[in-house]
Amino acid sequence: MRKNRIMIWELLLIVMILLCGCGKRASSEAVVPADIVIHIEPETEPIVIEVEPEESETAEGPEIYEPWERMEADGMVRSYLTGELVPVAQGNRRPLAIMMSNDKAALPQYGINRAGVVYEAPVEGDMNRYMAIIENYDDLERIGSVRSCRTYYTYFAREFDAIYAHYGQSTFARPYLKNVDNINGIEGIGETAYYRSSDRKRPHNAYASYEGIQQAIEKLGYSQEYDEEYQGHFYFANIAYPVVLEGDGILEASKVTPGYSLNRPWFEYHEEDGLYHRYQYGAEHMGNEGPITVKNILIQCCSAGYYATTDYRNINVHEDQWGGFFITNGKAIGISWKKDGEFGVTHYYTSDGREIVLNPGKTWVCIVPTSDAGNIVLE
Repeated sequence: MRKNRIMIWELLLIVMILLCGCGKRASSEAVVPADIVIHIEPETEPIVIEVEPEESETAEGPEIYEPWERMEADGMVRSYLTGELVPVAQGNRRPLAIMMSNDKAALPQYGINRAGVVYEAPVEGDMNRYMAIIENYDDLERIGSVRSCRTYYTYFAREFDAIYAHYGQSTFARPYLKNVDNINGIEGIGETAYYRSSDRKRPHNAYASYEGIQQAIEKLGYSQEYDEEYQGHFYFANIAYPVVLEGDGILEASKVTPGYSLNRPWFEYHEEDGLYHRYQYGAEHMGNEGPITVKNILIQCCSAGYYATTDYRNINVHEDQWGGFFITNGKAIGISWKKDGEFGVTHYYTSDGREIVLNPGKTWVCIVPTSDAGNIVLE
């Protein structure tokens, strides 16, 4: 196991050296179906990301769903979060980015199975917290439990033009809330959007509902339409032409351990459904609607420290220093990342500077401090 961790450190270093200064927005002509060649080490053979077609009677050829060229037909549209078809009213509405507790006392998380994208990051000490980005929550009467804001989550929410829901904030995060449309549980509108349940103890019993969130949005005057300049976040492959990572040097990733110390989570790839099933605290991670599964995993390594003499984490999500990994279908590749300015989207690149293409489906983003990158294990 230690040998695997050393390999991860070495790969991250090599990828960052090769990727320094690289990074360009992909185009429909450049990404698919052309092979993407990744040179991890000079001594090894090139690695090829092959996009292999699955048999489909309706497939006319390889395509990529560009974020700014969304397909809308028969009342359905491609989701900005998953690349899958969703009802137009749902897909064209700004999503909810809601903070969720991961303390054992708060389990299970309600509504997390609906999230198209989940961010997981340390918040203080060895404690992690989630931000679940959800567009399909119209019938949910219980979402959460909802916890407080940290600085970097405001930036994640902005990347998806989401409405950010949280129950309070750290002192250090407060100035950053002005940068995002947010619904705060400890201020005036809080009692409209949130309620306390009787089956959990504070602070793990604050929950939101669709009805409460909608009432709060109306009272706060937030638009529920995407900004006219918003073009989406990820690229998604055509479901008939999935991204397949193959070639010498591609890493095996049937089991992915991001290395968080408290909940000790890991993901296991299940070939029968083509998804990663999440585990933590020694058992399968269950939301209120069943096992938590995702199609894609992004591990984003960031430099991090602490605010003053506190245990509150200060994570730099603006400057790429160590890269990370893109993981799908049981395989992984090293990547770099770059954020567009202060409030723009974070892009993830292969070693030849092309932006990665995700497989349609849910994505889990693990934010890992570079000091803990040696604990990442892919096997």
